[in-house]
Amino acid sequence: MGDFFKIFRAALIGCLVILAVPASQSAAGLSNKQVKVVYHLSEGIDQAASALHKIRNHLDVDPNAKITVVAVDYGVDFLLEGAKDKNNNPFDATVQTLVSRGVDFRVCNNTLIGRNIDRHKVIPEAKIIPAGMPEIARLEAEGYGYIKP
Repeated sequence: MGDFFKIFRAALIGCLVILAVPASQSAAGLSNKQVKVVYHLSEGIDQAASALHKIRNHLDVDPNAKITVVAVDYGVDFLLEGAKDKNNNPFDATVQTLVSRGVDFRVCNNTLIGRNIDRHKVIPEAKIIPAGMPEIARLEAEGYGYIKP
């Protein structure tokens, strides 16, 4: 009976090893996948300042992350010429730095029209898109995670 348990134990350990290998390979495969996220900004300067800080931190931890910022409503304000945070720091330098790290900034044209903002006041680093919410939905359909800071 002692031999039976030794053989059973060896077989059980073998099965566990076989089952563990695909699981570890699967987990390793997920860690190699590029993370794609869309940050949705709609609430103005304070939210934008906080979001830009979070995006910098995000890229510090995962420099290969693909980050797209979609700005609608009052979320477009930080992407306008001369925009400054509550400490009077201009946003454009931070945006330029993040663009150099691969972040994509998009501004809702419907918002510009609805708020009567001249499209030429949008800083050059930001791309004007037809509508923000459909853009967010499209990105999510492409596998982007959604973050509203």
